[in-house]
Formats: sequence, structure tokens, C-alpha cells
Amino acid sequence: MTALASILSDLAPFLAVAVAAARAAGAVHLVHLGTARIVQTKTTYADLVTEVDGEAERVIRAVIAETYPDHAVLGEEEGLGEIEAKSDFRWVVDPLDGTVNYAHGYPVFCASVALEYRGEAIAGAVFDPTRDELFTATLGGGSFLNGQPLAVSATPTLTTPALVATGFPYDNSGERNLALVARLLRLGIPVRRPGAAALDLCNVACGRMDAYWEIGVKRWDVAAGSLILQEAGGHVSDAGGVPTPHGEMIVATNRLLHAELLGVLQEGGS
Repeated sequence: MTALASILSDLAPFLAVAVAAARAAGAVHLVHLGTARIVQTKTTYADLVTEVDGEAERVIRAVIAETYPDHAVLGEEEGLGEIEAKSDFRWVVDPLDGTVNYAHGYPVFCASVALEYRGEAIAGAVFDPTRDELFTATLGGGSFLNGQPLAVSATPTLTTPALVATGFPYDNSGERNLALVARLLRLGIPVRRPGAAALDLCNVACGRMDAYWEIGVKRWDVAAGSLILQEAGGHVSDAGGVPTPHGEMIVATNRLLHAELLGVLQEGGS
């Protein structure tokens, strides 16, 4: 049995830690909701960090370290620890996805925790504390919402019409995305901008949305959500159609309309 096959034979302990970490972060979110201070900005004035981002990441790291102290952790706020080169396992963590929403009291945010083995996601959890919705998945084991199996929608085409989500980066590439949004709107396709990439992916996974794309997302934004979507029957690629969640643009769909959406996005960006 290969090392990966041995690991995949029992992913439950890994998932249990991902769930515990995501729930612990969600508890931090709720305690401070409506009172969190903005402590800094990053790339632009709209790229916020609150005190909760840091506190939630520290809680997640503590939960992981209790069981897997020798695993690497890549977090949005604290980066990658010194043990990166010493472990085949890496936890990829967004302690508060949707910080701008959270800072304004807009209830679309979550914690996202994924475990990668040699760069491939094998377990993940996304927790939305305001709705008490826990999305989970393991590689080859399916995906679930509060324990119930998930499946993507059966929407066959964009003009059925599909419901599509997107997000806007904080840098000037947002102008490029405006052209892509305009292209879909001219076709009569409804587009939404919820503001939390991990939840966008989970909403495609459970059929609430049919597709999602975004430019410039980071690994911690999409590691858990992409696994959850793929295990629900969806498909994730870059803008060129290469199956990966880590390109310059992520395109995620119910699989049925993936090629069609890619065609529209490519035309709109030309």
C-alpha cells in the first residue's frame, strides 16, 4: 500500500480536527460580532484585518497543534511556520473568510480549514457560524452539510438561467472582472457577489448556486471549499480549463456548464 493510500484509508481523525478548529474559530467570530476592531489594512484601504482574524487563527493553530504538533500550518494572518520542509502534511487556514463583511456586521463569513498531503487537499471543513452550517469533505469520501450528503445542481446551461457568484480583488484587476460581469449580465445571467470565497464554493457544492469565479484568490480562500465542491460532483479549474483551484483565476461549477462558463469568461476578458 502506498503512503497516500494508507492515509486515505482513514481520514476521519484529520476531518475531526478540521471540524473542531473551524468550529472553535466560529465561536470566536460570534463572541466579537458587532464589536470587533479593525487593526490594520493590507493592500488597500478596503483590505481589512480585524482583531478577530488573528484571534481566530491562533485558536485554529492551537486546536491543530494539540493532535498534530509536527504538521505545518499555512494561515492567512501568520503565514507558514518553520516546519514547512519537515512535514508532508500542511493545514491551510483562513480564520475569517469575509473579513470586510464581518467588520460591517454583514452575516456572510466563515472559517475555512483544509489539510493537504504533499500539496493535495485530503480533508476540509468550512463553518458558517451565523447559520450553524458546517460543510465537510474528505478526498474520495464525499461532502456533507451538517452530516447530510451534498450534490451540485443539475442546471444544464448558463441561460437556464444559472445563478453565478463572483468576487472582486482589492487591487486594480477588479476592473478586469467588471468586464467579465458585464458579459454575463448582457446574456441575462444573474450574478451575485457575496464576499466570502469559501462559502461561494460551498454554495455551488450544495446547489444554491451553479457556478462561481474569481480573480486573485489565495490558497487559504479555496483549499477547503474546492475539495467540498469536487466531492459534491462539481469541477474546479483555472481560466484556461486546467483542473486546479490555485490558478490566477478560479472557475468552479456544477460541471455541466463548466465549458460554457469558461467560454463566456474568456470572450469577456479578450
